[in-house]
Amino acid sequence: MESMIRDIKLAPSGHDKIEWVKNFMPVLSAIDAEFSKSKPFAGKKMVLTIHLEAKTAYMAEVFMHAGAEVALTGSNPLSTQDDVAAALVEDGVNVFATHGCSDEEYEMYLNRALDIEPDIIMDDGGDLVHLLHTKRRELLPKVLGGSEETTTGVHRLRQLARAGKLEFPMIAANDAYCKYLFDNRYGTGQSTWDGIMRTTNLVIAGKTVVIAGYGWCGKGGAMRAKGLGADVIVTEVDPIKAIEAVFDGFRVMPMDEAAKYGDIFLTLTGDKDVIRKQHFEVMKNGAMMANAGHFDVEINIPELEAGSVSRRRVRNNIEEFVQKDGRKLYLLAEGRLVNLASGDGHPAEIMDLSFAVQFFSLAHVLQNHEKLAKDVHLMPDKINQQIAEIKLEALGVKIDELSDEQKAYLGIE
Repeated sequence: MESMIRDIKLAPSGHDKIEWVKNFMPVLSAIDAEFSKSKPFAGKKMVLTIHLEAKTAYMAEVFMHAGAEVALTGSNPLSTQDDVAAALVEDGVNVFATHGCSDEEYEMYLNRALDIEPDIIMDDGGDLVHLLHTKRRELLPKVLGGSEETTTGVHRLRQLARAGKLEFPMIAANDAYCKYLFDNRYGTGQSTWDGIMRTTNLVIAGKTVVIAGYGWCGKGGAMRAKGLGADVIVTEVDPIKAIEAVFDGFRVMPMDEAAKYGDIFLTLTGDKDVIRKQHFEVMKNGAMMANAGHFDVEINIPELEAGSVSRRRVRNNIEEFVQKDGRKLYLLAEGRLVNLASGDGHPAEIMDLSFAVQFFSLAHVLQNHEKLAKDVHLMPDKINQQIAEIKLEALGVKIDELSDEQKAYLGIE
C-alpha cells in the first residue's frame, strides 16, 4: 500500500519532533518496552484517524512495535504536520494525510486508510465510524471494534448505539478518568491558549474572555484564562455546570448577553451554532473568536460571512470580517481546533496518559471483542489505576497504601 503524503524529504525534522516528545512520555515508553516483546497486536491491521503530529506519531509507532500493521490518517486538515507524516512513512507506517487538504481529499484519505481492511480502529470525532457504517459497509464483518478519542465522537457513537445501528463494540476512551481529567482539562486549557497567543501575539491579561461550555475542556480553558489575568464569563445550558462555574468564581450569563462584553470568545461545547448571527450583531469592534470543539460548526461562519462586507486574511490563521457598520470581527484558524490548527496540540506529558488509555482500550477490545456487545463501553477502572501508577512512578511520586485492616473496613478485597 503506497502512502499519500506531502513530501518524503521532510522526514528529518519529523524524526526530530518524534524523538523530542519521547523524552516526556514515560508511560507510552513503558508500554512500548513491554509490548514490543509480547506483540499482542501481531497479525492485526489497524486504522488510526487522529490529529497527525509528533505525539500521535509516537503512539502509532508503539502500536506497530506491538505487532500491528498501521494505517494512519489525520482527523483535521489543519492539524496534520507534513514532516511528521513523512517520518512515519520512513518508519513503516502507512500514512494518508496532508496539511490543508480539501474536504474531498480528507474523505479520500479516510477511504485509502480503510483499504487496509482493518481489524481494529481508533477514531477521533466519529468520521471513520460514520464512513464504515455508510459507504464502506463491506468492511464491517472484519472489524472487531475500536475506540473513540473525543467528546464529540462519543456523542455520535451513543446516538448510533441508541438507534441500534452500531455494528461493533467501541470503547469511549474520552470518558476514561486518565483521559478527561487531564487531557480535556489541563491539556485543552494550556494548548488552546498557546494557540491563541501564538496566533494573535496579544496579551490576555485585562481582556474579557467568554468561555462557551463548562465541561472538562471548558473548565480548563476558563482556569487558564483566569490565570493569565482575564475577566472570564461562562455561558452554559446545563444548570449544574453553570453552578460549578459560579462557585469557581466566574460570571455566568446567556451568550446573547455575553456577546456584548467579550474581547475573546472560545467555544468548547461540541454543538453547532453556539455563536451565530444575533451574537455577531452586538459584538465589540475587534472581538476575536476561536473554537476548541472538534468540528468547525460551533461558530456559524456562513452567517458571519453573510453579515460582512468583506472577508480577508490579515495574519496567518486570522481572518477579518468587516461588518456593515464598520466593526471588525476576527476568526482564528477557520473556526477549527485552535490548539492544533494554530499550535502543536496538548503537551506531551498529558498525551502520555491519553494514549496509554488508547493503547489499553484497543488491547481490551482485542482480548474481549467476542464478549462485548455492539455498544459504547467504558474502559475498565483497573486499567485507569494501572496507567496512573505507571505515571506516578515516572514522576517519582509515592503515595500511601491501605493496610489489610483498612481494606477490610472499606470492604475492599
